[in-house]
Amino acid sequence: MRPILLQGHERSLTQIKFNPEGDLLFSCSKDHVINVWFAHNGERLGTYDGHNGTVWSIDVDSQSRFMISGSADNTLRLWSIQDGKCLYKWEFPTAVKRVAFSEDDEQIVCVTEQRMGYQGAIRVFNINRDGDGTDQPKEPTSFFNPIGSKAVVCAFAQTPNLIITGHESGKIALFDAKTGDEVLNNERAHMDVVTDLQLSTDRSYFITSSKDKTARIHDTRTLMVIKTFTTETPLNSAALAPLKPYVLLGGGQDAMSVTTTSLRQGKFETRFWHKIFEEEVGRVKGHFGPVNTIAVSPRGDCYASGGEDGFVRVHHFDESYFRAKPYGDLEIED
Repeated sequence: MRPILLQGHERSLTQIKFNPEGDLLFSCSKDHVINVWFAHNGERLGTYDGHNGTVWSIDVDSQSRFMISGSADNTLRLWSIQDGKCLYKWEFPTAVKRVAFSEDDEQIVCVTEQRMGYQGAIRVFNINRDGDGTDQPKEPTSFFNPIGSKAVVCAFAQTPNLIITGHESGKIALFDAKTGDEVLNNERAHMDVVTDLQLSTDRSYFITSSKDKTARIHDTRTLMVIKTFTTETPLNSAALAPLKPYVLLGGGQDAMSVTTTSLRQGKFETRFWHKIFEEEVGRVKGHFGPVNTIAVSPRGDCYASGGEDGFVRVHHFDESYFRAKPYGDLEIED
């Protein structure tokens, strides 16, 4: 798999995201810029300029019409994907760490940082999809502060009006988006901060990664841990490969302790694990620093990783990947 190296950021990557068709790849970074690329050849299509702080998180709606971004400049922004215009801007007292669209694109959720006397908060906004998208409600439809450990990642669950959150303590919880009540939680989902949360295509299960060196697959309804993948390095990101029983994990020691270890020791690889058997099946090297974010194309034909080194690497899977029989001779029907 010869990677395509995308050089469009000057600082470390914070999140990368494919659009639902899998033909566009969005990347955001600490250099305040959001880029969009063609996934098949790595050509840069454009940039979304406007933030003046680290862009922590981005998400794209199911029609590839709108994108949302959350940044350290304390704003949440709505963008037109087609022409790169910022359509609307919400301002908060603290940084926006994570953003996500609901399945029907009607709502967005964002997590804001706990800082300077402000509690960490979760806000849900309705999105007005009529017209050009510039007419948006200023106030959130719901706003609540999770009690206890602060939320760091979030997403809409498969049941309407439920939000999944991952917390600094390693807890995973389900909140009612309307009332802000905690419906269910798993306090011991991880032993350390949850660094990433990605849903399966049908949202019936999701994978989380954590600094406790594990990634886990959970059932969305019960929050039960279904599978655990244990590594020897803190993980920053975990993704599910569609159409194949693989999970992709990325991480590495933080940049502070990297200088004291060799590249081999730093474990800066993307690691493939078998989703069912919980066994590692392969590694892909390449980054010169921790892998901060991983995304797999919804088509299942390629994946991308973004590193602390400021590069995005896009790998298109070889023929052998599609020919491999991960279940032995058993044929799995979609």
